[in-house]
Amino acid sequence: MQPRATLRYKRWLESNPRCSDEVAIVKSTSAFSAILSAGLFIVACQSLVSSSSDDRAQPGTLSFDEIEARLAAPGAHVAFVPTEPLGISTRFASVIPLDNPLTPAKVELGRQLYFDKRLSLDQTVSCATCHDPQKGWTDNLPVSSGIKGQKGGRSAPTVINRLLGKSQFWDGRAATLEEQAVGPIGNPIEMGFTTEGAAQRLNSIPGYRVQFERVFGGAASPEFIGKAIAAFERGIVSGANKNDYYEAALPYFDREIEADDEPEFKAKVEKALDGEKAHRMSEAAERGRALYFGKASCSLCHVGEDLTDELFHNLGVGFDQPKPDLGRFDKTGIEADKGAFRTPTLRNIALTAPYMHDGSAKTLMDVVEHYDKGGIANPWLSNKIVPLKLTPEEKQDLVTFMEEALTGSITPVEVPRLP
Repeated sequence: MQPRATLRYKRWLESNPRCSDEVAIVKSTSAFSAILSAGLFIVACQSLVSSSSDDRAQPGTLSFDEIEARLAAPGAHVAFVPTEPLGISTRFASVIPLDNPLTPAKVELGRQLYFDKRLSLDQTVSCATCHDPQKGWTDNLPVSSGIKGQKGGRSAPTVINRLLGKSQFWDGRAATLEEQAVGPIGNPIEMGFTTEGAAQRLNSIPGYRVQFERVFGGAASPEFIGKAIAAFERGIVSGANKNDYYEAALPYFDREIEADDEPEFKAKVEKALDGEKAHRMSEAAERGRALYFGKASCSLCHVGEDLTDELFHNLGVGFDQPKPDLGRFDKTGIEADKGAFRTPTLRNIALTAPYMHDGSAKTLMDVVEHYDKGGIANPWLSNKIVPLKLTPEEKQDLVTFMEEALTGSITPVEVPRLP
């Protein structure tokens, strides 16, 4: 990192103490630049700019000496909590497990594992293969390819804001990010390995062995692999889109500033209104927003800070095929769960095409058309799915809102060099 960027980051950290009070120990030390160049704060405070190099994600390009230096850097093992972006009301401290706090060294270990193809049996597939940061943290394919070119039956969901998830995967079969992180390793279609085999392979690599020892106090294990990758994934967050700025300013659109208002309140109002003005959505997007919360009924399920109720609904997707995917039912065995899938976030939805659990909708207009016709009839269709009778202009406005106003900031992540 260039000196100017380092100074900018230092100033950001000083103005954002919530990142971690204890991380302040590195603010005035010569080790600060070393920690940044080591990549340990790539997620911690969300300020590094992504870059690339010829040796990224290549085994053996990160030396043991560099790893040792990172692990010894001040603050490397101090717990921190990422700062919530505009639009996210949940305090991240409340959704980070007590038994898996985030530390720069742990997040860095998770970052390496996330991009390392050695976690797959034939060393051809990594987590990033299907959840690529350059593709909205998906792969922009209807269904993903695993080892030996095998195809799964579901589209890769985004990793963004999964720290807010009540469960993981389309069918909610994983209760935690830790459980989700190791699931693909043992899936014969995805990474085709075993978590025990992956741990054994990692322990044969000195650079990984020392990181697991220093971060977790023991050798690599399925549990520690899951914890490290989950720690990294919890830093992939998004907010601050045009709709967030609109929501922040909405209470003050018709509020006149009074002479006796407190200065703090005046400053708050001015900040909200200035933010909305600087990030104002188009008239078409505003019309689409009204449809989203009104006639189109999107907010019945795509609701709340992450624009998802985190529940499971049958939209009729796939029920025009001979053997539809039964989704949640395969986990619960409950009749009402047949064909039900978790509501995905609509944050940055423009980046994650194609859509639906099977990738059958190529565009957002295809998605709108599916809802407009009332889904596909089947015995378990959600009672929230009814014909919308939108006009062509309304459909386009709704798409414009999703594309323009729901695309916001995403934690920048640099692809790492590997031990």
